[in-house]
Amino acid sequence: MEVFWRGRKVLITGHTGFVGSWLALTLIRQGAVVYGYALRPDTEPSLYSLGGIDQLLTDNYGDVRNLDDLKKTMFQADPEVVFHLAAQPLVRRSYADPVSTFATNVMGTVNLLESVRRCPSVRAVVVATTDKVYENREWIWGYRENERLGGKDPYSASKACAELATHAYSESFFPAGRYKEHGVAVATARAGNIIGGGDWSEDRLVPDCLQALQQGSEMTLRHPHATRPWQHVLAPVEGYMRLAECLYKEGPAYGGAWNFGPDDRDVQTVGHVAERLRQLWGAGEGLLTFDMGKPGWPEAQALKLDSSKAAIRLGWRPRWDLHTALLKTVEWHKAYLQGANVAELCLRQIAEYEEGEAR
Repeated sequence: MEVFWRGRKVLITGHTGFVGSWLALTLIRQGAVVYGYALRPDTEPSLYSLGGIDQLLTDNYGDVRNLDDLKKTMFQADPEVVFHLAAQPLVRRSYADPVSTFATNVMGTVNLLESVRRCPSVRAVVVATTDKVYENREWIWGYRENERLGGKDPYSASKACAELATHAYSESFFPAGRYKEHGVAVATARAGNIIGGGDWSEDRLVPDCLQALQQGSEMTLRHPHATRPWQHVLAPVEGYMRLAECLYKEGPAYGGAWNFGPDDRDVQTVGHVAERLRQLWGAGEGLLTFDMGKPGWPEAQALKLDSSKAAIRLGWRPRWDLHTALLKTVEWHKAYLQGANVAELCLRQIAEYEEGEAR
């Protein structure tokens, strides 16, 4: 894979975010020429700023809701591969600001695809959505890519709409039957719950737990028995990159939707993850509390992905299990608190991940 990315021109939207930063560093490490388009980091601290990632790529600050600006950046970057990660990614924030969530996640995706349609250099596009695009029926088995889309909250529904918009653009402007004319292959990527070092997002379990552990305060769990498909950020990053390479080389045969989630044994409860974090941090018992009395906004209790398609056709599986993912996350944050160089810390973990064997 490293040979493919060497010298390859890539545009990442949302490169200033948590996943975008890890993706940018991984691509840069493999020799890609990376351009970014995103809002400025919305957390303080942020992995993007601490890692000095803006010094390693061509930076463009802008909003995906601005079609003209995005199109201009696309033409300036002249990329062969596009990763669309820019989004409003938080469920609870989507309840507070549904209009902005739909505008960013739906029209931002439309603007991205429209920019691709006008840019002759683009060959492969990966649109990152979420595991929450499915109509959640609280099944105990994993959702497959051909399951019905849905979404009860604005975030999930907006991402399902982004899937539909991507499908419409693919069928209308990048159809497989006319691939020789347009030369563009498009896919969507639905990743499970992503964890890892450098995530300071609000209302997320692992960042909230790590902050509480650092301060020695209690960790309040809203839904301790809810299950999620947890995986380290480098797992979907590798999946996105493998998918993009196949799209570039093989075209629309690799188009459509793809799940990127962990094995069934790593689909664990919120309470299990919080307790493992406490143990790995070395904190004493008694810090976990449960907030079961407040209904709040509705959240799915069970969620699992079937990633057989990616395993069989892309040869992709997470290289780290949940225990290792949590261990590496704790190691990252402890090293950061001790003053480690953030870019070197990330690059070291990327190297460790790439040397691991797919599980």
